[in-house]
Amino acid sequence: MGGDHGPHVTVPAALEFQARLPDVDVVLVGLRDAIDAELAARRAAPGPRLRVHHAAEVVTMDEPPTQALRYKKDSSMRVAVNLVKNGEAHACVSAGNTGALMAISRFVLKTLPGIDRPAIASVLPNMRRTNTYVLDLGANVDCTAGHLLQFGIMGAMLVAAVEHKERPSVGLLNIGVEDIKGNEAVKQAAALLRESGLNFAGNVEGNDIYKGSVDVVVCDGFVGNVALKSSEGVAQMMLTTMREEFTRNLVTRLAGLIALPVLRAFRQRLDHRRYNGASLLGLRGIVIKSHGSADVFAFGQALERAVDEVRNSVPQRIAARMSQLQPQPAQPVQPVQPIQ
Repeated sequence: MGGDHGPHVTVPAALEFQARLPDVDVVLVGLRDAIDAELAARRAAPGPRLRVHHAAEVVTMDEPPTQALRYKKDSSMRVAVNLVKNGEAHACVSAGNTGALMAISRFVLKTLPGIDRPAIASVLPNMRRTNTYVLDLGANVDCTAGHLLQFGIMGAMLVAAVEHKERPSVGLLNIGVEDIKGNEAVKQAAALLRESGLNFAGNVEGNDIYKGSVDVVVCDGFVGNVALKSSEGVAQMMLTTMREEFTRNLVTRLAGLIALPVLRAFRQRLDHRRYNGASLLGLRGIVIKSHGSADVFAFGQALERAVDEVRNSVPQRIAARMSQLQPQPAQPVQPVQPIQ
């Protein structure tokens, strides 16, 4: 029910998604009448692989997270996360209110042992034609060195699972690559990451995200969100500027026709819809946040990301790695036998 378009996008996206992956079942959670109307408009109906689960309330996009958590216990968002907790669904995908989704997911599912705060992780393209995973992207504005260490572990386990890389490289976002750069939290985090056993590459700068210098970039939510939104703005500016220049006059229009295959390929590589679907890592279940403005194609990408994490057991991998960092209980001391 969430996002800018609600069932007008989520329902057709689910239908197209199931057509591509016939082994996946979908539960559409929300106002039954609205969902049934969208299904009927597309000559579809609930069945064994596609069922509708009614929820009487909806969390609005501007609703405070605490209000949604406290007063809307029958919201589509709350009901969907409950299905994950109860084992009736393997993952939840929502385009709704980010703060409310994080608050509800953390309250209902709880965090994994050793994880203090969940983090939002997303994928960005890079010049190596691979993916760069960045976290946190806004869930945690103020972070300690310990939180950044946890983000590094969660990001590395995510990449190891879905990208099938045995030892993904991890970088710590900083204002310079030198060890003396950054605030105290970042300096302490670098020391913890070096001792963690991860493939830590040291400090990285903002441009390393798109160079593909490392597989995982770790930062606090304030820095990560600013970096993400700035990147989206630059990409939109580039596309808009190119369109304006190629339509300026007859000569540039002709040049644009000649360059059309290249322009289409360029636009596809920078198409943010292909990277839609941010993971709420650190929970005892899989929750994917879709962009609120997602269209059918973009929401389908978020659904596929959820399937990837389910099939590759991402929460279990994170839990296993975190257990290695937890102090083990002391073994009882055996009494010394007297010498005969």
